[in-house]
Amino acid sequence: MNAPHPQWPAITTPAQNFIANRWQAPAGGGELPMVDPSDGAPFAAIARGNADDVGTAVRAAEAARDGAWGRLAPAEKGRLLGTLSRLILDRADELALIEARDCGKPLAQARADVAACARYFEFYGGASDKLHGTTIPYPEGFTVLTWREPHGVTGHVIPWNYPLQIFGRSVGGALAAGNACVVKPAEDACLSLLRVAELAAEAGLPPGALNIVTGLGAEAGAALVEHPGIRHISFTGSPATGAWVGAAASQRHCPVTLELGGKSPQIVFADADIEAALPALVNAIVQNAGQTCSAGSRLLVERSRYEEVLARLGERFAALVAGPALADLDCGPLIRATQLARVRDFLASAARDGIATVAQGTVAADAPAGGFYAAPTLLRDVPIGHRLVCDEVFGPVLAALPFADEADAIRLANATDFGLVAGVWTQDGARQLRLARAVQSGQVFVNNYGAGGGVELPFGGVKHSGHGREKGFEALFGFTTVKTVVVRHG
Repeated sequence: MNAPHPQWPAITTPAQNFIANRWQAPAGGGELPMVDPSDGAPFAAIARGNADDVGTAVRAAEAARDGAWGRLAPAEKGRLLGTLSRLILDRADELALIEARDCGKPLAQARADVAACARYFEFYGGASDKLHGTTIPYPEGFTVLTWREPHGVTGHVIPWNYPLQIFGRSVGGALAAGNACVVKPAEDACLSLLRVAELAAEAGLPPGALNIVTGLGAEAGAALVEHPGIRHISFTGSPATGAWVGAAASQRHCPVTLELGGKSPQIVFADADIEAALPALVNAIVQNAGQTCSAGSRLLVERSRYEEVLARLGERFAALVAGPALADLDCGPLIRATQLARVRDFLASAARDGIATVAQGTVAADAPAGGFYAAPTLLRDVPIGHRLVCDEVFGPVLAALPFADEADAIRLANATDFGLVAGVWTQDGARQLRLARAVQSGQVFVNNYGAGGGVELPFGGVKHSGHGREKGFEALFGFTTVKTVVVRHG
């Protein structure tokens, strides 16, 4: 007998911003509905913050930077982040249910996201007192040293696909480096972050160290990016919006970290362990219904094994089922109706252009009619240059095409404007290293993909996938600036 589904928790966070460790009503008094992607129905509301609310949050962050948060020793900051990590784990069930409902993702994925968020704060809590400077050899009579200083107040624009994970990797690193943070989460999914902000206050973070302003991107998000008190911006989102963020920040010489999506290849050579590769190839495109910047959305297979791989992969795709978050199936719904329409448009263009479907999963028969469901789809022989191999679908659609040899594989892998993640499947050790060097990508996984989230692994892209790095110790360099001190003592 199957265990009963858990029930959705009551939403206890008010439709207000969280600034200086307390709830504050939005200056304009407006609210925005939160829609459950599993059934398309509103279930909560958030504050419609604006530029005035952003200004209030920035002032609170500046006060924390110059006051209680700024005066704390790095080790003490780390202890507070560690406490927050433990509180997140203590509330794991509650947070997972909030994230699942808000984002529409299967409950198992939401639980993994909670664990990842806690791990980020644990990792950065342990790193906060280990961000060392250097001494530089210089002529006799001088001592030269460097140290790393926080930017001050950092702005964080968090997307809707992985709110908890991206909040942890971005805000965790910024706080560990000594910054105070103002966060603008996506209006589609942000309730879990408001709850974590409450936990941060409970953990002992001083008022103003962490502030959250909800609202529309064109209102609260734009105000955050343009605010002169923000000294560094971390943005995860679309290339078009990222280009605007970079341009706006450049007007006041504000540094940015941009993570802007991908069209990541999975490159399968004839000598690959196909049995090991198959589950990774499927998971890399159906995780979070394909709404993942690092989704393995292009499958490149050496021609001699192309038909075999497609046949075996097709069996797995045909068995995939999409359904509501609490059903905990292979895929949940997409985030909203417009995203579903986008995926359907890509599939329609494939049909118009004669691109064959190898296999397609199903939507659960009992899935609510109002939900935003897309069945996982495997397409074959997609022409190079087609939008399905060049543009980010952000849905559970995998485009496959064959390659002739190693040089052809590299050519196809690099034939997009993106360069975020790549997977290489081969037993040839020399080829592994050649491909890792030749593929234009911020991360390359050999005979695996994603490495379980990889909190410790620097993450970011090249080309239109953005610049700068988050995750791992490398992120702390982006959240700080180097000061050089030259002492002449004779």
